Amino acid sequence: MCSCVAPQVCQHPNSRMREWGAEAVTALIKAGLAYKHDPPLSQNQRLQLLLLNPLKELSNVLHADIRQKQLESVLQILQSQGDSLGPGWPLVLGVIGAIRNDQGESLIRTAFQCLQLVVTDFLPTMPCTCLQIVVEVAGSFGLQNQELNISLTSIGLLWNISDYFYQRGEQIEQELNREEAVLEKQAREKGVALNRPFHPAPPFDCLWLCLYAKLGELCVDPRPAVRKSAGQTLFSTISAHGTLLQPATWHTVVWKVLFVLLDCVRKSSTTADKEKIESGGGNILIHHSRDTAEKQWAETWVLSLAGVARIFNTRRYLLQSLGDFFKAWEVLLDHIQSAALSKNNEVSLAALKSFQEILQITTPARDAEKSPDALTAMGVPALTDPVPASGPGRPLPLTLPRSDSVAERLARYEGVEPLQVDELEDSALWWSAWNTWYRTGTECTRPPAAGDKPAFVPSQPFLTALVQIFPALYQHVKAGFSMDDLRKLGVILQGAVSVPISSDASPFILPSYTEAVLTGLQEAVLTALDVLQKAICVGPENMQVMYPAIFDQLLLFVEFSCKPPQFGKLETKHVANAKYSQAEWVALNYVPFAERSLEVVVDLYQKTACHKAVINESVLQNIIKTLRVPLGLKYACPSESTWKLAVSSLLKVLSVGLPVARQHASSGKFDAMWPELANAFEDFLFPKSSPPDNLSIQEFQKNESIDVEVVQLISTEILPFANFIPKEFVGMIMTMLNKGSIHSQSSSFTAIRPPRHKRATSPVWRSPCCSRDPRTQQVTEIIFVLKAISTLMDSLKKTQPENAVDGNTWAQVIALYPTLVECITCSSAEVSSALKEALGPFKDFMQPPVAKVLNGES
Repeated sequence: MCSCVAPQVCQHPNSRMREWGAEAVTALIKAGLAYKHDPPLSQNQRLQLLLLNPLKELSNVLHADIRQKQLESVLQILQSQGDSLGPGWPLVLGVIGAIRNDQGESLIRTAFQCLQLVVTDFLPTMPCTCLQIVVEVAGSFGLQNQELNISLTSIGLLWNISDYFYQRGEQIEQELNREEAVLEKQAREKGVALNRPFHPAPPFDCLWLCLYAKLGELCVDPRPAVRKSAGQTLFSTISAHGTLLQPATWHTVVWKVLFVLLDCVRKSSTTADKEKIESGGGNILIHHSRDTAEKQWAETWVLSLAGVARIFNTRRYLLQSLGDFFKAWEVLLDHIQSAALSKNNEVSLAALKSFQEILQITTPARDAEKSPDALTAMGVPALTDPVPASGPGRPLPLTLPRSDSVAERLARYEGVEPLQVDELEDSALWWSAWNTWYRTGTECTRPPAAGDKPAFVPSQPFLTALVQIFPALYQHVKAGFSMDDLRKLGVILQGAVSVPISSDASPFILPSYTEAVLTGLQEAVLTALDVLQKAICVGPENMQVMYPAIFDQLLLFVEFSCKPPQFGKLETKHVANAKYSQAEWVALNYVPFAERSLEVVVDLYQKTACHKAVINESVLQNIIKTLRVPLGLKYACPSESTWKLAVSSLLKVLSVGLPVARQHASSGKFDAMWPELANAFEDFLFPKSSPPDNLSIQEFQKNESIDVEVVQLISTEILPFANFIPKEFVGMIMTMLNKGSIHSQSSSFTAIRPPRHKRATSPVWRSPCCSRDPRTQQVTEIIFVLKAISTLMDSLKKTQPENAVDGNTWAQVIALYPTLVECITCSSAEVSSALKEALGPFKDFMQPPVAKVLNGES
């Protein structure tokens, strides 16, 4: 009778009548439950359901006062008879979970109070078959939109529920398995298939999957705070308790939970509103980084992608045993690439961090060495006594009997050998990652077409993170890394360092234009090449063919010192030439980067000058050709340090390279290098630029000493070996010496010192007799020149007949003689001594005129 009358009376239009009806029904139910039945009510399921069913039917009443009375009664029943509800729990949980968004906050708050009491006190007393209902009810409170704090608190309840599953896992699993056997028997008798969520996964695993699915649903809630809390809870739960799942169940976790979540988040993020949100309601102010729906969804995308990547990292060896791991791996890489190419800087940078994480996968054996406590290393809280284990990452056996307890499952980590992953499959994973990295880098560093305004220019932190991925990625693909891959890398590196900086960000990224420091991106680029260089050095001989390509890339960077790169047709301004506010894009100071690259070139060439590939591919010639630009510009270089470094680098390279060139003179592999070198000397010793007017005497002397070093190199490393050097090159050197002598003759013996900016173009060649200061420096210079001529004459005198010097060279040598004779008026004893040594050898080449016959007479 109570069951029949209750709905009718409680829905009466008169509030007083409804109140009496609800009071009568709830009083009868509470009295019936409190009565001492024989047998006890907990053993008489039919009677208990008869008593509770009217309470459930009140959920259909739309009047808030009746629902309030109903929920207050449920709370009282829980407080007084919660331990003995037994089979009545599904009805009670159904009443608690019968909430709707159109109900007031008061009703939802009362219902949630009931749920909190259930989770806190009564989970151990209810049948394990009701645990899934508890998860569903908790999830429904998370999804309601009337009270944000209740949604957030319900997510915390789901975490507590997961802890309960973990602590009572063995007991829950056994009870669920017994219930499963009964249900399967009933299904067979009826000739139907067993129908439950996530079948055919084991019932205990289904319980976890239900929890994960509910959290996944909350991860895409319209409210950012709910999404964030649910995402953190989902990934923490999987990390902490995922080891309890059967290996095959992980397939469902990956494809039905994680990837579904990523798909939903990506779609919502790319379609989110870009309109600014002024406030969060009431007096809540929203930070500018979260003031649009698009930015709020970006945070969710970051959290979700990072969580999935972390799971793939820590569980790779388990997931790889499932059979379709390569497909899953490519899906994950696709999500990483999609996020990395997002126009949102936060998302794109986070995607690269996730990429970095999945590349840091280590073998289980190494993991064991790092962490002796497997539970802690796997992220499992120490809720029970720790189980001895050898380390995280070790996969469970491919099949586990359903009767295994939680403790037995965890114990199986002890002594389990790592899965023998097929090397070809493993290699395919990393090459797939390489292709993703290359596609991402190519897309984000592609300059805009001419006339197009760039839709998106990647930030420096993003490009730095992109390049920093390469060293870790290379460790996985180095066995098959080819010249084609090296060229692809070069495209990415060159494109990355060519990208300008937004004027808004430049004050925080760019150092002062005068500071000789590298940006983080430039450091990362050189580190990437250093990784390759070292790998080639210790690798097999066939890898050494990559040396020239490394040099080419570095020399390209060296050119940036005098000719900075352009990012398509994008207009940029240098910091030194414009205020930040005057230009939308600011170019980097490439001088420190180019100079560091040159230092790397010199160091690498000193180590590899004799390698076959370095010789065959004309690396020395390429270095000299690249250095000709700053050497020729000299004082016109953007930075004074550049031409000075170029000179010192040339001297270091030649000290190693010239002996190699002479050794291979007959092979013809250095034929093109010699004229390039002669032109480099010519460009430097006779530059078109003049020293700045404000150059001090001390600085001028230092610069002249550098010129002297070049002449000294010619006198010690080139002229003594004229027999082993192409004659044309020797002729070019002699022409240059002669040119220097002419300059010396025209400017050395003037009594008046010319202004610095109008002086002779090559002071190295000047006589010490001029009045310019300091005298000692000039004496030293001319002595070097005279000694160089002496060395040349000695070399010519020793030349074998079969290696006869051509006439043009002789003509240039003889042309030096008058200039030397004019120097005899010099009063310096040191110069006179050197002059005697230079003039002396000429006697060996003096001969009387050849007799001629004239009109038949001699």
